[in-house]
Amino acid sequence: MVRKGFLKLVLTSFLLVLTVAWSGVQAREWAASSAIDTTVALNQLPPQGIEVYRLIHRGGPFPFAKDGTVFGNRERLLPGEKRGYYREYTVKTPQSVDRGARRIVCGGPAVTPDACFYTADHYASFRKIVP
Repeated sequence: MVRKGFLKLVLTSFLLVLTVAWSGVQAREWAASSAIDTTVALNQLPPQGIEVYRLIHRGGPFPFAKDGTVFGNRERLLPGEKRGYYREYTVKTPQSVDRGARRIVCGGPAVTPDACFYTADHYASFRKIVP
């Protein structure tokens, strides 16, 4: 009797864990798909963003040491890729005393990226840049 009750408890707990895990996966997939539903034309970026985009395609030089470093996509808002696929670049914000919140994140080869994304809110959302 005790054994049956214990087995039922273990099975119920296991199913609950699976349900919660699956919900988390679905939420991340939804966030990733909805986070980049919009695009932004290159000429709609701030002037600093257009300049950074051009620098990326020329191979630099970049003003910040962090420019061109690996972007880990920990937020999982960009399409899933292997670590090292994405690189981030700072888009200067006028009057900002630090790097600010604006970035361009590109995936693929450094000088000929497959796609680039713009964020004005420090990785909370992205818009795919359309040249």
